[in-house]
Amino acid sequence: MPRVKRGTKRSDRRKKILKRASGYFLTKSKLYQAAQEAVERGLKFAYTGRRQKKRQYRALWIVRISAACKLNNFSYSQLINGLKKAGIELDRKILSDIAIQDAPGFTRLVEQAQAALAAEKAAK
Repeated sequence: MPRVKRGTKRSDRRKKILKRASGYFLTKSKLYQAAQEAVERGLKFAYTGRRQKKRQYRALWIVRISAACKLNNFSYSQLINGLKKAGIELDRKILSDIAIQDAPGFTRLVEQAQAALAAEKAAK
């Protein structure tokens, strides 16, 4: 069996980890083992953060839509229900953008949702 010293493989792997850890505090940026733990932890937080970002944006859009609904004396849940009944398929991102940029347009959407809810109520 030939002897294996792992010269370049080992140093390349360590260099990659230490490069990722540059800027970390004290030994986390200098010593390989501490850097490796810190980098793995950071990557874990980055992974979960990418998923949390989606949740946080959706919550923000809902808050914006709800605020615009309150200005029109309507509730968020009624708006979403009314838009579905009216066959208007706009996602929450677009609805919040319309609420911010185009208030009269959002008012028209609220009116259409109200009309759809009233028509469904009259049909019962």
